[in-house]
Amino acid sequence: MGTAHLEHHQKSIPQRLAFFAFAWVLLSAAAARGDVKLPAMISDNMVVQQGRRVSIWGTADAGEQVTVTVGEQSQAATADSSGRWKVRLAPLKAGGPFEIRVEGKNVITIHNVLAGEVWVCAGQSNMEMPVGTNPKGYSDPVNNYQEEIAQANYPMLRLFNVTDAVAGKPQSDLQGQWVVASPATVGGFSAAGYFFGRDLHQALKVPVGMIEAAWGGTEAEAWMSDEALEADPDLKADADSWRQRVDDFPHLIEQYQRNVQSWEKAAEEAENAGHVDIPFPDAPNWKKHFWDPRSDANRVAGLWNAMIAPLTPMAIAGVIWYQGESNDRLGYKYRETFTELIKQWRASWGEGDFPFLFVQLAAFGAKGGSANTWPVLRESQAKALVLPNTGMAVAADIGDTEHAHPRNKQEVGRRLSLAAEAIAYDQKVEYTGPSIKSFRANHGTMRVAFTHAAGGARGSRAKPGGI
Repeated sequence: MGTAHLEHHQKSIPQRLAFFAFAWVLLSAAAARGDVKLPAMISDNMVVQQGRRVSIWGTADAGEQVTVTVGEQSQAATADSSGRWKVRLAPLKAGGPFEIRVEGKNVITIHNVLAGEVWVCAGQSNMEMPVGTNPKGYSDPVNNYQEEIAQANYPMLRLFNVTDAVAGKPQSDLQGQWVVASPATVGGFSAAGYFFGRDLHQALKVPVGMIEAAWGGTEAEAWMSDEALEADPDLKADADSWRQRVDDFPHLIEQYQRNVQSWEKAAEEAENAGHVDIPFPDAPNWKKHFWDPRSDANRVAGLWNAMIAPLTPMAIAGVIWYQGESNDRLGYKYRETFTELIKQWRASWGEGDFPFLFVQLAAFGAKGGSANTWPVLRESQAKALVLPNTGMAVAADIGDTEHAHPRNKQEVGRRLSLAAEAIAYDQKVEYTGPSIKSFRANHGTMRVAFTHAAGGARGSRAKPGGI
């Protein structure tokens, strides 16, 4: 390198440093600025509920004006002191795709949006059980899963899988993303939710969005809000017990760490004195000695706070629910717990008594075990039918006495879809099997009256049969 070139290079170093410092200041200022941000639910490929006011919400700088535009309509809102804002668009007709433009200090464009029917599918492992191979390993794939996945080309069906999470307080956002139903995406999605959404889309001929929020082995109390738990004396006792465990946990850890320190000191003294040391069991692995209630999936209100509360600003058509196995020990109590859960979810969304459809537990453990507890739980589930706009898909005849996770989720989804057609969309379909309406004994005979005496549609929606 020549002398003149070297001197020029050396002189340019301070200038370069000054330039980078200036650029860093600009970048820092941009980072500090509260750009408009949207929750995970409002993103590419989403479905918004047709025929209802559409909520779009997010965060920005306090006092910043945010404008949301869809087609010819625009609505504006000003972020409050905490930076939160929300606009409500006029109802949209089924169709798409279209774009949503969100503009504040920055601009976000949401692509490939549809308007249609949005349903939440929630519960425990039988709702979480995917179409394909289960990464958690507790279930086999559904029947004919390879064929089902290969044929899953439904561009008007969209899927959103909420990432498992637990929280101590209601959250404003969650993790997950909208995807188009295709062979590349349906394998990991809830089988019951996918088959329900597919059948509903085919029956209604409109876009459908399915939001899965399910976690295996979870109790209903984890899916309820603190306020709902507090309002019921029995549920409050359970909630208080959990809160005490959460409060006690840090003290248990501190005590254990003190015990470890005392052991380390005693062990060192023993070794210096030439004595044989007696090891403290798993001293470095103190976490193994304690179960952390803060992150446990069954922490009361924990799943509501993390996985359901962030969904409540979004308009939905209804909920499908498959849960109860983990509440079987107190099956009689479940009739109260479940009805309170339904009422609380409806109140939290603030959209009235939207359809809440659920699966009655399938046949399992006929040789013992759950055979002694699940019948009571099933009866408790049926008691929820006293609430308006509820429907139950019976699964006892399509279950598996040897496995808790029956593989015929196609029929589960179909029966739920029939219930939705009848209850949510006023379609003239028979959606359930015969149910006892009344009975009367007379001179050694019993006269029984049934509702839904035609049974449920099997194979064809036009031809009644037995469910």
